[in-house]
Parts: sequence; C-alpha cells; structure tokens
Amino acid sequence: MTTITRSTLLACVLLAAAGLTRANDFPTVDRVLYVHECMRNHPGPHFEMVNKCSCALDRLADEVKYEDYVSMSTIANAISIGGERGNDFRDNETLKPQLQRWRGLQAKVQKACFIGPQ
Repeated sequence: MTTITRSTLLACVLLAAAGLTRANDFPTVDRVLYVHECMRNHPGPHFEMVNKCSCALDRLADEVKYEDYVSMSTIANAISIGGERGNDFRDNETLKPQLQRWRGLQAKVQKACFIGPQ
C-alpha cells in the first residue's frame, strides 16, 4: 500500500469513529441510571430488558444532545414532585413543550426497541 492510500484509509477510520462517539456522548453513569429506571418501569426477563433498555438509550442518544436529555428528563422527574413544590413545574407553560417532546421521544424509542405493549 502506498503512503497516501494508508493515510486516506486511516483518516476515514478516524472520521467514522469520531462520528460514533459524538452520537453517544452520554456519561456512563447516566446511561446506567436510564437503563435501571427503564427496567424498573418495564419488568421482564433481566437479560432481555437490559438489551431493550440499552437500545432505547442508544436511540435516544441519536435523537438528542446530552444537555437536552438532562433538561427534558429533569423536567419529567420534577413534575412528579407532590404538593406546592411540584406546582411550580406543573403550572409552568414554558416547560410543557420540552415535556411533550420528552414523552414523544420516550414513546418513539420504546416502540423502536420493543418495550411495552406493541
């Protein structure tokens, strides 16, 4: 192989690898927490649900940036706070589009990974 061919091949491999890492830039801790929560919400055979919930997170990571994920998941968790403290989130009209997007994305990735009723 010539030096130019090797260099070109190496550049292509590096670019492909860089694209994969950008698409899934979620920290490991957040990945584990998402999969555990998914498995808690969708009981089933352990190995099967680990794979399905991991699939869902991978699909989600393809759809949104990590910062957007944090924002949307925080809103979704905050609206479940009971009492007056939760009212600030439930009654805030500016948060509702992000909450709707979160719920839509969850439905989309769960369907794509065969989680829940099909």
